[in-house]
Amino acid sequence: MFEIASKVARHAWRRQPPSGDEPAWDQLPDVVAPRPGDRLVQREQLEVLSSAIGELTGRQREVFVAIALNDVSIDVLAIRLGSNRNAVYKNLFDARRTLRRRLATAGHPVIDGDAVR
Repeated sequence: MFEIASKVARHAWRRQPPSGDEPAWDQLPDVVAPRPGDRLVQREQLEVLSSAIGELTGRQREVFVAIALNDVSIDVLAIRLGSNRNAVYKNLFDARRTLRRRLATAGHPVIDGDAVR
């Protein structure tokens, strides 16, 4: 088995020998660069999200902004709100579900794997 694998590898190198040249970096496709319509789609999604955040309850909005936008830990936020971790998580879950539903209704793909109900 090892003999066959080494022969296959030798034949592959005969067809296209390894090159010691530097790769042509300027000819590689830029997969990180946004496509032409991406900025427009992002702007539309942000408009939908900003209006949807206004529809959240006060507590959901407070929890979502703190955790998702300001990167506050759930445990720290629970202490600050005088609540427990499960209640804060439930508020975050409900807020995310509402936002996903609004995005789906507006025709934007929902990236999260959770089902939108």
